[in-house]
Amino acid sequence: MIALKSLARFREVEVTDCKLNIYGTELDSRLLIGSALYPSPQIMRDSIQASNSQVVTLSLSRQNPQANGGSDFWQMIQSLGLHLLPNTAGCHSSQEAINMAQMSRELFQTDWIKLELVGDDYNLQPDPIELVKTTEALLKDGFKVLPYCTDDLVIARHLVELGCKVIMPWGSPIGTGKGLLNPYALQAIRDRFPEVTLIVDSGIGKPSHALQAMEMGVDAILLNTAVAKSHNPVMMAQAFAQSIQAGRLAYQAGLMTEQHQANPSTPTLDQPFWHQVNY
Repeated sequence: MIALKSLARFREVEVTDCKLNIYGTELDSRLLIGSALYPSPQIMRDSIQASNSQVVTLSLSRQNPQANGGSDFWQMIQSLGLHLLPNTAGCHSSQEAINMAQMSRELFQTDWIKLELVGDDYNLQPDPIELVKTTEALLKDGFKVLPYCTDDLVIARHLVELGCKVIMPWGSPIGTGKGLLNPYALQAIRDRFPEVTLIVDSGIGKPSHALQAMEMGVDAILLNTAVAKSHNPVMMAQAFAQSIQAGRLAYQAGLMTEQHQANPSTPTLDQPFWHQVNY
């Protein structure tokens, strides 16, 4: 009976949970997945499907469907029927990123753009000054900008004040797999802007990293390397999908508050009589 009640409660939470909202588009999955670094196009396809993601990121710098560049890759991406999220990976200047965004909008037929602007090649940290300036220009040009930024609360505030409905702070530098280096900073952004869709992007190396972020109230996770470079990308995609779902459910259920002092889970007051039997 207890198990049935728990299952019913799980289904109730699952049904009543609001969906992931990206500029008015509602999605069931809270995992966004990349399309780079896979051992083969077929493994990429199988991994994306295993993740249950509804959004796949791709870069114009890697593929150019208009010039038949990587046509097999492009056709496979199209066949998945997912929302496309082009990015400006590799751009170092505002104008370079704007040009790539405009070309991506024309080729991929979407006004979504994941804005990436490299500020330093040592750790690929986003350039906060150029990022804010470029975000403003792209928003005015009709783009729905998903800016990739550091976990700086002030930068996040500037982006939100410009009109961003989604912001994408890093967990740690891209490709490091170090997880959440500064949970406090991410939690501060979450608490300060509860109305904004918050997607942790880059640095997620393990399903437990994604779980930790989701337990904090983050809305979604975007990742690529941790799946694509694993020994079994398809299985790893499934692992991340399940960890993200578990983290979201735990956040909704309400995590217990940490205590400084131990407290017994079974109270001594009003014990059932069988606890008092002496053998």
